[in-house]
Amino acid sequence: MILIVDLCWKEESLSRYEFVSPIEGIVRGAGFPSVTRHFAGIEEGDLDGVSAVILCGTALQDNRFAGEVERFAWLRTCPVPVLGICAGMQAVAAVFGGRIEPDLRIGMTDVSVLRPDGIFAGKELFQAYELHAFAVAPPACFEVLAVSEGGVQAIRHVSRPVYGVLFHPEVRNEWVVTRFLEEHAGPA
Repeated sequence: MILIVDLCWKEESLSRYEFVSPIEGIVRGAGFPSVTRHFAGIEEGDLDGVSAVILCGTALQDNRFAGEVERFAWLRTCPVPVLGICAGMQAVAAVFGGRIEPDLRIGMTDVSVLRPDGIFAGKELFQAYELHAFAVAPPACFEVLAVSEGGVQAIRHVSRPVYGVLFHPEVRNEWVVTRFLEEHAGPA
Protein backbone atom coordinates (compact mmCIF):
# COMPACT_ATOMS: atom_id res chain seq x y z
CA MET A 1 0.00 0.00 0.00
CA ILE A 2 1.34 3.43 -0.98
CA LEU A 3 0.31 6.41 1.14
CA ILE A 4 -0.19 9.45 -1.10
CA VAL A 5 -0.23 12.71 0.84
CA ASP A 6 -2.22 15.66 -0.53
CA LEU A 7 -0.48 18.95 0.37
CA CYS A 8 -3.12 21.21 -1.19
CA TRP A 9 -4.52 23.99 0.99
CA LYS A 10 -7.68 22.07 1.80
CA GLU A 11 -8.96 18.57 1.36
CA GLU A 12 -10.70 17.98 -1.98
CA SER A 13 -9.56 21.33 -3.43
CA LEU A 14 -9.59 21.73 -7.20
CA SER A 15 -5.78 21.59 -7.15
CA ARG A 16 -6.08 17.97 -6.11
CA TYR A 17 -7.00 17.07 -9.70
CA GLU A 18 -3.82 18.68 -11.04
CA PHE A 19 -1.30 17.56 -8.42
CA VAL A 20 -2.66 14.49 -6.59
CA SER A 21 -4.79 12.61 -9.13
CA PRO A 22 -1.91 12.21 -11.63
CA ILE A 23 0.26 10.64 -8.90
CA GLU A 24 -2.59 8.29 -7.98
CA GLY A 25 -2.75 7.30 -11.66
CA ILE A 26 1.00 6.65 -11.89
CA VAL A 27 0.92 4.53 -8.72
CA ARG A 28 -2.09 2.59 -9.98
CA GLY A 29 -0.46 2.13 -13.41
CA ALA A 30 2.65 0.70 -11.72
CA GLY A 31 0.40 -1.89 -10.07
CA PHE A 32 0.47 -0.59 -6.50
CA PRO A 33 -2.62 -0.09 -4.35
CA SER A 34 -2.80 3.31 -2.66
CA VAL A 35 -4.66 5.41 -0.17
CA THR A 36 -4.69 9.22 -0.21
CA ARG A 37 -4.79 11.39 2.90
CA HIS A 38 -4.68 15.17 3.33
CA PHE A 39 -1.57 16.34 5.19
CA ALA A 40 -3.61 18.04 7.92
CA GLY A 41 -5.26 14.73 8.82
CA ILE A 42 -2.30 12.32 8.87
CA GLU A 43 -2.40 10.18 11.99
CA GLU A 44 0.08 7.67 13.38
CA GLY A 45 -2.02 4.71 12.23
CA ASP A 46 -1.99 5.91 8.62
CA LEU A 47 1.48 4.37 8.21
CA ASP A 48 0.33 0.87 9.23
CA GLY A 49 0.68 -1.49 6.28
CA VAL A 50 2.24 1.20 4.08
CA SER A 51 5.31 0.31 1.99
CA ALA A 52 6.12 3.87 0.82
CA VAL A 53 4.91 7.47 1.07
CA ILE A 54 4.60 10.06 -1.71
CA LEU A 55 4.06 13.72 -0.79
CA CYS A 56 2.44 15.51 -3.75
CA GLY A 57 3.00 19.02 -5.05
CA THR A 58 0.61 21.96 -4.87
CA ALA A 59 -0.47 24.95 -6.92
CA LEU A 60 1.99 27.82 -7.30
CA GLN A 61 0.36 30.08 -4.68
CA ASP A 62 -0.66 27.23 -2.35
CA ASN A 63 1.79 27.30 0.53
CA ARG A 64 -0.35 26.45 3.55
CA PHE A 65 1.85 23.40 4.23
CA ALA A 66 4.92 25.66 4.67
CA GLY A 67 3.30 27.37 7.64
CA GLU A 68 2.49 24.02 9.22
CA VAL A 69 5.79 22.17 8.85
CA GLU A 70 5.45 20.46 12.25
CA ARG A 71 2.52 18.49 10.82
CA PHE A 72 5.24 16.62 8.93
CA ALA A 73 7.31 15.77 12.03
CA TRP A 74 6.35 12.11 11.50
CA LEU A 75 8.71 12.10 8.50
CA ARG A 76 11.72 12.23 10.84
CA THR A 77 10.97 8.71 12.04
CA CYS A 78 8.97 7.38 9.10
CA PRO A 79 9.86 3.68 8.79
CA VAL A 80 9.22 3.46 5.02
CA PRO A 81 10.69 5.16 1.92
CA VAL A 82 9.45 8.67 1.12
CA LEU A 83 9.32 10.68 -2.11
CA GLY A 84 8.48 14.38 -1.81
CA ILE A 85 7.44 16.14 -5.02
CA CYS A 86 7.87 19.95 -5.25
CA ALA A 87 5.98 21.15 -2.15
CA GLY A 88 6.60 17.64 -0.81
CA MET A 89 10.36 18.13 -1.23
CA GLN A 90 10.07 21.50 0.48
CA ALA A 91 8.25 19.89 3.43
CA VAL A 92 10.83 17.10 3.65
CA ALA A 93 13.74 19.55 3.61
CA ALA A 94 12.14 21.88 6.17
CA VAL A 95 11.25 19.14 8.65
CA PHE A 96 14.85 17.86 8.56
CA GLY A 97 16.28 21.37 9.13
CA GLY A 98 16.71 22.73 5.60
CA ARG A 99 15.40 26.05 4.32
CA ILE A 100 12.64 26.97 1.90
CA GLU A 101 13.68 30.06 -0.07
CA PRO A 102 11.75 32.24 -2.55
CA ASP A 103 12.51 31.22 -6.15
CA LEU A 104 9.77 31.50 -8.78
CA ARG A 105 10.23 29.08 -11.69
CA ILE A 106 7.71 28.02 -14.33
CA GLY A 107 8.47 25.89 -17.38
CA MET A 108 10.91 23.35 -18.70
CA THR A 109 14.44 23.05 -17.35
CA ASP A 110 17.43 20.84 -18.06
CA VAL A 111 18.23 18.65 -15.06
CA SER A 112 21.78 17.33 -14.62
CA VAL A 113 22.23 14.22 -12.50
CA LEU A 114 25.19 14.51 -10.12
CA ARG A 115 24.79 11.19 -8.31
CA PRO A 116 23.23 8.27 -10.20
CA ASP A 117 21.16 6.92 -7.34
CA GLY A 118 18.89 4.05 -8.41
CA ILE A 119 16.06 6.38 -9.33
CA PHE A 120 18.28 8.33 -11.72
CA ALA A 121 20.45 5.43 -12.95
CA GLY A 122 21.27 5.75 -16.63
CA LYS A 123 20.22 9.41 -16.73
CA GLU A 124 22.82 12.13 -17.01
CA LEU A 125 20.61 14.91 -18.33
CA PHE A 126 16.85 15.17 -18.83
CA GLN A 127 14.22 17.85 -19.23
CA ALA A 128 11.68 18.40 -16.50
CA TYR A 129 8.75 20.70 -15.79
CA GLU A 130 9.05 22.99 -12.79
CA LEU A 131 6.30 25.06 -11.23
CA HIS A 132 7.26 26.47 -7.86
CA ALA A 133 7.54 29.67 -5.88
CA PHE A 134 10.20 28.29 -3.52
CA ALA A 135 13.46 26.40 -3.79
CA VAL A 136 15.21 24.31 -1.16
CA ALA A 137 18.51 24.71 0.66
CA PRO A 138 18.86 21.07 1.76
CA PRO A 139 19.81 20.17 5.31
CA ALA A 140 23.24 18.64 6.02
CA CYS A 141 21.74 15.14 6.30
CA PHE A 142 20.75 15.22 2.61
CA GLU A 143 22.89 14.89 -0.51
CA VAL A 144 22.11 16.61 -3.79
CA LEU A 145 21.36 14.13 -6.58
CA ALA A 146 20.45 16.52 -9.41
CA VAL A 147 20.54 20.24 -10.25
CA SER A 148 19.38 22.66 -12.92
CA GLU A 149 20.51 26.15 -13.81
CA GLY A 150 18.06 27.34 -11.15
CA GLY A 151 19.40 25.18 -8.33
CA VAL A 152 18.76 21.90 -6.53
CA GLN A 153 16.28 19.59 -8.27
CA ALA A 154 16.65 16.30 -6.37
CA ILE A 155 17.88 15.28 -2.91
CA ARG A 156 18.23 12.10 -0.85
CA HIS A 157 18.79 11.55 2.86
CA VAL A 158 22.34 10.26 3.39
CA SER A 159 21.29 7.14 5.30
CA ARG A 160 17.58 6.61 4.64
CA PRO A 161 15.44 6.25 1.50
CA VAL A 162 13.92 9.73 1.82
CA TYR A 163 13.92 11.63 -1.48
CA GLY A 164 12.75 14.94 -2.82
CA VAL A 165 12.37 16.27 -6.36
CA LEU A 166 11.54 19.90 -6.99
CA PHE A 167 10.32 19.35 -10.56
CA HIS A 168 6.94 17.74 -11.30
CA PRO A 169 7.53 14.16 -12.53
CA GLU A 170 3.80 13.69 -13.07
CA VAL A 171 4.05 16.07 -16.04
CA ARG A 172 6.80 14.56 -18.21
CA ASN A 173 8.88 12.20 -16.08
CA GLU A 174 6.54 9.58 -14.67
CA TRP A 175 9.51 7.19 -14.67
CA VAL A 176 10.80 8.96 -11.53
CA VAL A 177 7.75 7.89 -9.51
CA THR A 178 7.72 4.42 -11.09
CA ARG A 179 11.42 3.85 -10.36
CA PHE A 180 10.99 5.07 -6.78
CA LEU A 181 8.20 2.53 -6.30
CA GLU A 182 10.04 -0.32 -8.01
CA GLU A 183 13.25 0.40 -6.14
CA HIS A 184 11.83 1.09 -2.69
CA ALA A 185 8.24 -0.15 -2.29
CA GLY A 186 8.77 -3.84 -3.03
CA PRO A 187 6.82 -5.88 -5.54
CA ALA A 188 3.50 -4.47 -6.74
